[in-house]
Amino acid sequence: MTPVSDPSSFSTVSKCATKHLNLIYHVDFDKRVLKGKVALTLEVLEDKFSSLTLDSKDLKIFKVSANGQAAQFEVGTKHKSKGSPLEITLPFELSRGQHVIVEIEYETSPSATALQWLTPTQTVGKKHPYLFSQCQATHCRSMIPCQDSPSVKHTYYAQVSVPKELVALMSALHDGQVPDPSDSSRVIYRFRQPVSVTSSSLTESWEIGPRSRVWSEKENVDEAAFEFSETETMLKTAESLAGPYVWGQYDLLVMPPSFPYGGMENPCLTFVTPTVLAGDKSLAGVIAHEISHSWTGNLVTNRNWEHFWLNEGHTVYIERMIARCMESEHLRQFKGIGGWKELQESVNQFGANNVLTNLVPNLHEVDTDEAFSSVPYEKGFALLYHLEELLGGPEVFMGFVKSYIQLFAYGTVTTEEWKNYLFTYFKDKVDILNKVDWNAWMHTPGMAPVKPNASLSSSFFSIKAKEEDLASFTEEDVKKLNSPQLIEFMALLLQEEPLPLSHVKKMQEVYQLNSVKNAEVRFRWLRICVRAHWEEAVPLALKMATEQGRMKFTRPLFKEVYNFSKYSDKALNTFKENRGALHPVTAMLVAKDLKING
Repeated sequence: MTPVSDPSSFSTVSKCATKHLNLIYHVDFDKRVLKGKVALTLEVLEDKFSSLTLDSKDLKIFKVSANGQAAQFEVGTKHKSKGSPLEITLPFELSRGQHVIVEIEYETSPSATALQWLTPTQTVGKKHPYLFSQCQATHCRSMIPCQDSPSVKHTYYAQVSVPKELVALMSALHDGQVPDPSDSSRVIYRFRQPVSVTSSSLTESWEIGPRSRVWSEKENVDEAAFEFSETETMLKTAESLAGPYVWGQYDLLVMPPSFPYGGMENPCLTFVTPTVLAGDKSLAGVIAHEISHSWTGNLVTNRNWEHFWLNEGHTVYIERMIARCMESEHLRQFKGIGGWKELQESVNQFGANNVLTNLVPNLHEVDTDEAFSSVPYEKGFALLYHLEELLGGPEVFMGFVKSYIQLFAYGTVTTEEWKNYLFTYFKDKVDILNKVDWNAWMHTPGMAPVKPNASLSSSFFSIKAKEEDLASFTEEDVKKLNSPQLIEFMALLLQEEPLPLSHVKKMQEVYQLNSVKNAEVRFRWLRICVRAHWEEAVPLALKMATEQGRMKFTRPLFKEVYNFSKYSDKALNTFKENRGALHPVTAMLVAKDLKING
């Protein structure tokens, strides 16, 4: 493994490596804290080893021991985004190859950025509180003192004590449950994750396949079970493309509305936004994406967050190959066109010269949350699609992707290692690979140097052209379009100058778009309306921005209303009133978008 420093971590990954975590948690909903004890089994990587540094963020550390002996510790100065280094001095010296168990007793902060505590009124059922964690990219350190770097992969075992009317779930296999011996009103759920990974709620579940259950608040479980019915077919399709699924169980958890992402690929338990329910097949892409992460992201992992495109670019590529296998090549191409528009929007937002639009950005002194965008996803996909076209088509290139996964399985990888293997795998086509402008792809800001799917783009402009004359608007225009086409049409309109208010009103009159339930369509339609300065759309846009907290929807909706100068104050006040219900990362980024300090 090539030693690569991690600019987003304090931990001494070159001196020692975590091999296993043993976690004990007491979930305290009243104080909004986790009272914890973690035992880290560390392998020593150097001689005369006597001290280490872990990542921590706003943790209250009570006690540290090493192999049962008291160890000295100090929490260092807090960094603006990385938290604080936890410096531990061992009471003995170890040699390379030896192991040590470092045990830490601690408590999280009520404002831990990895955790969102919801009151009963913030849930669908309105009866019980809810807690979920979201650790990517660097938030795990706010709930566990650890080596919070994707370069470190380990197994874990966990015991979680919760009130007995609640259910705890983790990204691991269930290992039973027992009454809490210290409190008869609580139960302890046990979990084991035997596959190395990088750094809880009231639910019901429904079996949707031989290795899958869907979990959600009981009010949503029937709808969720219906929406996720194709999960096993997607899993089998992914296995045919990428190799065996190694994680055993593949469960899905429908999150509360404030969940900030479309999905999160926790091993064994994918978190999914509720905005995909009643989404008219919008869900398929989200689930295919998270399933694909079982290979690229969880099995093969970027060494640090500068190489995040290795996770996301390959995952988007496999996700669209699943669409190709289950639907058609045309759908894969269509999704590629939509992805290019998302990339364009991210580049416009950052600015075409911003280094955060590099495929491999420099993240030294950069908050990983502020760097998050569609760039690693869509610029990464564009590169892989370009290579596919150069090297022999989808079957040939998918053969490379599968081989790459097998080679780096259970480990971590850098862009340079990926590129070296690409040249090795296609050793008879090195002359073609040498003509690729690697610097333009990897280290140059702005749009990707080659646009994929160029041949298909023109066909969708004809849809838009047909709508230009108001008199030609008919209900049939939209009925002919399926959801992906309608989303694409809306995305095209967002790339143009704002529509005249008369056009937007006519579209609503004929197409009744205000009543569309598909979140992807509704989100784009409301942005079009606000840009056209249709005042009636402002409360609808703010309602969607606050009823759910998916960053993809919430941030642009708040920005559109804020940019409508007459309603800037309305956007600010609505955000301030609802800030407490949003995920901490979402709230931080919306505040930045709206130029709110503190």
